[in-house]
Amino acid sequence: MVASSQPLASTAGLSVLRAGGNAADAAVATAAALNVTEPNMTGIGGDCFALYYDAASGEVSALNGSGRAPAALDLTRVAADGFRDEIPPFHAHNITVPGACAGWCDLIERHGRLAMPAALAPAIELAEDGFPVAPITAQLWRLTRSQLDASPGGRALMIDGRAPEAGQLFRNPDLAGTFRRVADGGKDAFYQGEIADAIADVVRECGGVMKPGDLHAHASSWETPISLEYRGLRVWECPPNGQGIAALLALGILRGFDLGELDPLGPERMHLMIEAMRLAFADARALVADPAQVHIDTDELLSESYLAERRKCIDPGRATLDARCGRPFAGSDTVYLCAVDGEGNACSFINSNYMAFGSGIVPDGFGFTLQNRGRGFSLDPAHPNALAPGKRPYHTIIPGLLTREADGSLYGPFGVMGGFMQPQGHMQVVVAMVDDGVDPQRALDRPRFQLSDGEASGTVELEDDVPADTCAALAGLGHPTELKSAFARVNFGRGQIIRRDPNGALWGGSDPRADGAAMPL
Repeated sequence: MVASSQPLASTAGLSVLRAGGNAADAAVATAAALNVTEPNMTGIGGDCFALYYDAASGEVSALNGSGRAPAALDLTRVAADGFRDEIPPFHAHNITVPGACAGWCDLIERHGRLAMPAALAPAIELAEDGFPVAPITAQLWRLTRSQLDASPGGRALMIDGRAPEAGQLFRNPDLAGTFRRVADGGKDAFYQGEIADAIADVVRECGGVMKPGDLHAHASSWETPISLEYRGLRVWECPPNGQGIAALLALGILRGFDLGELDPLGPERMHLMIEAMRLAFADARALVADPAQVHIDTDELLSESYLAERRKCIDPGRATLDARCGRPFAGSDTVYLCAVDGEGNACSFINSNYMAFGSGIVPDGFGFTLQNRGRGFSLDPAHPNALAPGKRPYHTIIPGLLTREADGSLYGPFGVMGGFMQPQGHMQVVVAMVDDGVDPQRALDRPRFQLSDGEASGTVELEDDVPADTCAALAGLGHPTELKSAFARVNFGRGQIIRRDPNGALWGGSDPRADGAAMPL
């Protein structure tokens, strides 16, 4: 089974499974097809992360496919360019080295069965022949197309200067050419030679400082995943520089409450979940950074002793809007997809440009935009996540995975995309499936809340199908609340889940906030 936010991309993953590939091959095929069908959310010019469950060994591995800041970019340089508090969202200084291509290649090299040409073939065909643009994608494309206007190559992702309409055929032969180069030459074709030169050239043309050497030096990393036991299941996340730690902190705090006895959409449960998330974000936003440059003791953060202390900070009768980072130590847009193969291997995979088309900057002739992931850095020199040369920023994109604690068997991959909504979505779908026993689709259908911008003190945004009395009660507890209309539902994340039952049967779900589908083979 493959689940993604675009049916054509899910079909691409299934075709690779049908050809003898496994979950890793299917994930890369789906990710590449999503670059074609949903370029306003993802692409080879962005970053990726993956969790892979190996059925034979029961082991979970974590791939960090995020890129680093250029070697010539530091706080002194951005200050000289007039940026002291923040860099404008779409400025070229926010372009970090794209890590997705290396991530795709490395995932297949370590876990896949097929070669890159087979994995990229469906996406190449879609890009060359064209595809009918899906309705929600067309709407979001139209809303964000202004990001492309300032780019020399931006018109390649439009039709006659306009965003494509729903159902309109869109072709991207330039992207097909990029994928063909990678299929033939692997990741070196992207990080060496004409693609790398074009990336560096357009970044410098737009005011950045990236050089070909920054791309030559890029490498993915395989990390030890972090995890937490939650009511008989183990929840797996990638370690920092991603924010998966925030989801685990929130679930660890909630582990001390009997949520199953509370109304899933009632104010008592929602208050506890919101407060747990406030505390988790207070820690994550203060501590998460590139572990290659800053030590983060995730074991201590996830210890029961620390979680118990954080749990005590929750007042059941009042919102805590001034949540602060704890003291755990002795001395901070996107597509999600998942695949499960017939042997029970699973891949939880996420790929992103960051903010819609990212920077909106297109290397001319190659058909993809460059991410603006450097927006995740802090410009405070004292912050662990401060911008520095060759450093990876705080990353919002996080894949999730569940195994059964009793025997280590696969429960299933899951994820909810969407900036700082992601750990909040992870927490909410895990609680729905585990505490309430609902199936994957019902877990994704359930109305959600989010703390705006991932801030501990943020406004609680609620989907408008949250009961009115719950909204009023949360406001009465001191939560600043704001109802969001159906039009804004995409901002509450777009998730995918595949559950594998002990007998091997698969049950998938795909978020109604996107155009996607969970498809069995």
